[in-house]
Amino acid sequence: MPKIIQDARGFRADRAWGARDIAEIEGATVRLHWTDQRYKWHVNDGAEAFLVLDGVVEMRYREGDGEHRVLLKEGDIFVAETGDAHVAHPIGEARVLVVEAKGSV
Repeated sequence: MPKIIQDARGFRADRAWGARDIAEIEGATVRLHWTDQRYKWHVNDGAEAFLVLDGVVEMRYREGDGEHRVLLKEGDIFVAETGDAHVAHPIGEARVLVVEAKGSV
């Protein structure tokens, strides 16, 4: 049976980076996250796609020996490949859809 989610823009978790599991597709998870606080620097063990549904997120990532920043607005997507160090800093509240390997950091 299809799953229909019509309240994604209003979703709020009980803690920063709390998530609602949306789907599991061939070893990948699709999760809706709510946050108002930054995450921690991390490196995923597989690719990760990060779609901003609501709000603004400053994504920081390391490339070479430097740190870079990009401002993600609603509809923007950030893809971290395996081994890419990155951290999300929401500006206020944000809702993001994350697709990544099941069990990833």
